[in-house]
Amino acid sequence: MSRVPEISVRDLRVAFGEGESRRLALDGVTFDVMPGESHGLVGESGCGKSTLLRAVSGLHADWQGEIAIGGEKMARRRTLAMHRHVQMVFQDPYGSLHPRHTVDTILREPLAIHGLGDASRRIAEALEQVGLGPAFRFRFPHQLSGGQRQRVAIARAMILEPRVLLLDEPTSALDVSIQAEVLNLLSDLRRERGLTYLLVSHDLAVVAHMCERVGVMRAGRIVEETTAGAMRAGRVANGYTRRFLEASAGYDRAMARTLTENDEA
Repeated sequence: MSRVPEISVRDLRVAFGEGESRRLALDGVTFDVMPGESHGLVGESGCGKSTLLRAVSGLHADWQGEIAIGGEKMARRRTLAMHRHVQMVFQDPYGSLHPRHTVDTILREPLAIHGLGDASRRIAEALEQVGLGPAFRFRFPHQLSGGQRQRVAIARAMILEPRVLLLDEPTSALDVSIQAEVLNLLSDLRRERGLTYLLVSHDLAVVAHMCERVGVMRAGRIVEETTAGAMRAGRVANGYTRRFLEASAGYDRAMARTLTENDEA
């Protein structure tokens, strides 16, 4: 496996506001994600997780530091080719899909933007890949369940055959039982396609299920990096990480049990 990181972030800083109201949303964030790895970022709301994903994806262009994808340093404005290689799945599967577009139109749009032909075949394959049959192709988002909408969102990202998926709380808006199905779908896609994932979440059980390594964020900084196994076992060095683990323990046990039951089914 290549030792060049698929995602490399160095001293990343993002500020919002001006003058006395200016605050750092990201304050010197540095980490690497190797090809084929799933890397998690956890932390409480407002710690900078989603801002980091938006900077890496190119959706937020006002940042300082260095971002590299596959060894290539990124400018603040991304090329069309780089947007194809790095795709994002958002938290809200209803808000991220155009309510007046059918699934077919939603999946056809990125193909048109990137000049990719054979749209009908690609759309059919993308739907099959996420476990949705041809019957879903001409439905509207309001005719789908939350889990089905998120599968469409994943299909929209996968249809461009990216190398990297950025996952912004991809299951937090779903029922717990449906979360497990979507997380297992994402795990299968990574294994089958050799994808690299950067997953942000406040849910330690989700990150432990999906990721090999985890960075813990607080107030725009990564305060600790560890493995998912060490985090599950409570072997952490930072006091904030320990408190975060303790605060999350009850919900995470329920979520972990659901994920395990789903895997065994």
